[in-house]
Amino acid sequence: MTTSSVPPPSSPTLSTTQLETLAGLGEERTAEVGDVLFRVGDATYPFIVIVEGEVAIVDAVGNEIIRHGSGRFLGELNLLSGQTVFLTAVVTAPTRYIAIDREVLRSLLFEDGPLSDMLLATFISRREALQQVQGIGIEVFGPHSSEATMRMVEYLRANRLPFSWHDTDRCTDPAATALDEGLLDADSLPLVRLPGGIELYAPTTGQVHRALGIGRELEPREEVDLLVVGAGPAGLGAAVYGASEGLDTLIVDSGSIGGQAGSSRRIENYLGFPAGISGNELTSRAVTQARKFDARLATPYRALSLEPGNGRHVVRLEDDREVAARAVLLATGAQYRRLPVEGLPDYEGITVFYAAGPVEGQLCGASRVAVVGGGNSAGQAAVWLARGGALVTLLHRRADLHETMSEYLVRDLHRYGVLVRDRSYEIAGCVRGTVGTREQTRRFLDALQEIW
Repeated sequence: MTTSSVPPPSSPTLSTTQLETLAGLGEERTAEVGDVLFRVGDATYPFIVIVEGEVAIVDAVGNEIIRHGSGRFLGELNLLSGQTVFLTAVVTAPTRYIAIDREVLRSLLFEDGPLSDMLLATFISRREALQQVQGIGIEVFGPHSSEATMRMVEYLRANRLPFSWHDTDRCTDPAATALDEGLLDADSLPLVRLPGGIELYAPTTGQVHRALGIGRELEPREEVDLLVVGAGPAGLGAAVYGASEGLDTLIVDSGSIGGQAGSSRRIENYLGFPAGISGNELTSRAVTQARKFDARLATPYRALSLEPGNGRHVVRLEDDREVAARAVLLATGAQYRRLPVEGLPDYEGITVFYAAGPVEGQLCGASRVAVVGGGNSAGQAAVWLARGGALVTLLHRRADLHETMSEYLVRDLHRYGVLVRDRSYEIAGCVRGTVGTREQTRRFLDALQEIW
């Protein structure tokens, strides 16, 4: 095995008390060197706590990511969400371990606050580490010029799923060769290869979501007490309140769980978290809490229309689904605007992004970056990128940033050396390379120069 370049994921050690608690909930098992506890492509796996021994976590081609020893545990976010397994666990020393059913683990997270906090934080940290390396998770094949391909890439990025995108205009993968030879036409794009080797041609985001085992597939008609449209903090909060009062509650969202807040690197003015919390962790906690009260989540389903009725209101969704609800709560949040810059679509997903997560932070490190916007999300993104080594300029339209941004973020911008440009035209990008024609590149950089 070779060693992966993935940043070392979080690997805390359980206390004696926590080990005793977990031992009472699972089944003790043994494994010999070379045994596989779970592998890439598996639909599910138990929560595994190592009592004695050692287990290596490797990717699909055998690159070792990390080894776990006594007192440590395996797994990442897919253990809670039900996603297809992205990695393989191989025993490297005679091992005695505890296997706990996933549903039992979920119930424990509702009852044991300290353990829940540690597991959630670790799972999130491990997922973020996986997002920063090529070759783990889902593979997407298709050219940048394909709208369907870029829609899939943006969906995977927004949902924080490990993936690799192969721009078939620029790579030598067999899938790219097939496109060049005309074996795959535009109607077959993108080609999405799931962990385990399953290939989907021109799938919708919903089909990929459910093929990964994440999303609930709705019946053609559902009847509920409360339908919440939107799965950001407001929608998830409403679902928790409704479900905790005994209402049959369904949440639908057309994109990613957590909404815009889910992509925030650090939220410091949210009640109850004086040290701050990442948007990912905040929404992960909210989802766990909603599931505690049996609220159901179904994504991605876009709501198309609302028809008020006497007693029940009907919301029609894409994919020929409809939901009849006694009450409908709309928490649709915000949608990012595209900037009026010629040639901008040629750069989206490559050097122009609409969030600043681990992947974007890695791409933009030590580069000149423009962040557009004067709200808290823009401030959080600018601080995150600056802390990662980028040279950041924040561009906003107003005369004073204090009009739209929280004071603590304004202070952080100065603290981390972010240059703030008031009264700026709208343009953004992490300019690290060029795409498209030379003329497109020249126009794009000229537009940047006008306001830099």
